[in-house]
Amino acid sequence: MPRDLKKIYAVIFLLISNFSFSQVVGLEDFLDDAIFFSNKFITPATDAAVYQQSSNWMNTPKKKKLWAVSISVHANMFFVPNSDRSFVLNNSDLKFFKLKDGSSSASVPTAMGSISHTKLTGDLIVFGSPSTVEIWTPDGISEDVVTYPYLQGGLGLWKGTELIAKYSTKVNLKSGRYQVYGFGVKHSLSQYFKSLETKKINIASLIAYSNEDLSFNFLDVTTPLGTLGLNEIRGLVDTYQFQLSGSKEWKRFEFMASAIVNKSDFKYSMTGPQGTIPLNVQDIVSNRLKEINKSKYNFMGEVSCRYQIINKTFLQSTIAFGKFVNSNVSVQYEF
Repeated sequence: MPRDLKKIYAVIFLLISNFSFSQVVGLEDFLDDAIFFSNKFITPATDAAVYQQSSNWMNTPKKKKLWAVSISVHANMFFVPNSDRSFVLNNSDLKFFKLKDGSSSASVPTAMGSISHTKLTGDLIVFGSPSTVEIWTPDGISEDVVTYPYLQGGLGLWKGTELIAKYSTKVNLKSGRYQVYGFGVKHSLSQYFKSLETKKINIASLIAYSNEDLSFNFLDVTTPLGTLGLNEIRGLVDTYQFQLSGSKEWKRFEFMASAIVNKSDFKYSMTGPQGTIPLNVQDIVSNRLKEINKSKYNFMGEVSCRYQIINKTFLQSTIAFGKFVNSNVSVQYEF
């Protein structure tokens, strides 16, 4: 490369790398739209994640013997409700973007929705020169049922207490990824009432913590200055759960019902490769996403049936219900 040309590129880069918001008219409005759209897009998925992790923490409220070990393989199935698959996007909701086709509104998918075919357009003025930015709204996972496997284990401790842990590897979904891990402590209450144990009625309480990690493909934005690094949005959910369960054993069957309350803290950020634009838009948007961080309480019920197949092997089917419906099937072995 000629030496003079190198100098020109160096001067241009120096100018661009020190530009401010005032030199890019429309960037503030773009960021406002990004936060608005992020909230509408990912919130249904993180709300659903709470239900997915809440189910089947307790295989049985029956008291475990000291040092008794159980291992189970679970298949969790979350049924995506139609109401959470899309939302209505109005031009009046946006400051920077407008619908490309001239419509005043459109139904666009959330992260739990289908494949998108809606284009948005807006105009930036960079160093006095207007430039049009066009993007497709992001795709959802396009699945009616979200299924993922995970492992769960239990260890019997003193005085009718059991330590429980669950873990799933990162599950790849269409346009997204999901992972969960957590631990809990169960304590037998029926052990204090011998008449209940004699009738094979079991009652136990549980406190648990879990972390759900979700990420989805987001906005692929290219400007005259480069890409913005908003290709992936991530949601981290910390959930604290209390559960009260009761069961009745009948021959090889055990029927259980539970009441669950949990509190979830939601945090969002932009992840993935940084953009090529000199300004670190990814970090700016991540900082702005703190505006939609929130905490939420959920109340749900759960019913299950556990069947002893042979000796120490069990098959269990569980349904949790409330705002959403989540089902879980597991095979358990007790050592």
